[in-house]
Amino acid sequence: MCLGIKTSKEVKVAVALFLLILFKNDVFCPKMRDLFVKMHLRKIRILLSNLHSSQKCISTCTASWHSQKFSSVEELLGLHKTKQNRIIYPLKELEKYLSNCVNKTNFSIFEPSLEDIKKAETYFTPTAKHTIDYFTSAVRMDHIPPASQPEVCFIGRSNVGKSSLIKAVFSLVPNIHVKISKTPGHTKKMNFFKVGKEFALIDMPGYGYHAPKDFVDMVEPYLNSRHNLKRTFLLLDASVGITELDKIAIDMCEEFGIPYVIVLTKADRAAKGELLKCVVKVQEVIERQTKGCFPQPFLVSSLHFWGIHLLRCFIAHVSGVL
Repeated sequence: MCLGIKTSKEVKVAVALFLLILFKNDVFCPKMRDLFVKMHLRKIRILLSNLHSSQKCISTCTASWHSQKFSSVEELLGLHKTKQNRIIYPLKELEKYLSNCVNKTNFSIFEPSLEDIKKAETYFTPTAKHTIDYFTSAVRMDHIPPASQPEVCFIGRSNVGKSSLIKAVFSLVPNIHVKISKTPGHTKKMNFFKVGKEFALIDMPGYGYHAPKDFVDMVEPYLNSRHNLKRTFLLLDASVGITELDKIAIDMCEEFGIPYVIVLTKADRAAKGELLKCVVKVQEVIERQTKGCFPQPFLVSSLHFWGIHLLRCFIAHVSGVL
């Protein structure tokens, strides 16, 4: 247990930290400090190593605990209103840091109430009569299932965090089969997930250097001709910003004349200043260079669940169930 009762190792780490504080504040005289270091140099190194390992372990456990804790709206209700809003509406939270010359009206076009978000969540919660799971995969149009229900698809550059985001969206579904890999370009097929009888979510292969060889033949016909495709979610990495490959993807969506929306992933990895620059740049591209893009970008973190509840609500909205 990382956060349980202190073990002897943790006590030693605490002692090491205490001694460091004493050294930093010159509590020991120089001669005593030098003597102590010579006598216990190896032990100090081991203790410092243990301290670093414990900090990493606590950080990892805390992040995992937060991810599980905030997957449902009900789990946010005990938080202060400010923290609630920071998790549910992360883009609104950034507004106060933007200058007055930035157009902020598009940041709140889709701003559902907490009740609407709760209602949308029910569609992402499985029951005996409402099953949610991976359905099938396809590499060509003649392999895909019939267009019997509304569909939304997620597409983005390889390693944009697409599979992690889908896993977060479906976090209320135990044991759902969403493959997540550290290797870019892991998704090689169009993977279909059925959300009851309401709609389907499709995980598209990533574009870029790690894209499958038949990416164009697989993806473009689907985007261009799937009449039940209600919205394409174009994922961009907020810690990187818009790349040349992303611009090509935007041009493709514009050329096909399909409705799409930009989702900025990995918001937790970007420093606030870089995140603000990215948001402003994306907003400028949407306003000046697009016609089919939804005016409001969505900001998310799959790790901390920032924006996930709002994104679920938007998916339910464009699918026609909300």
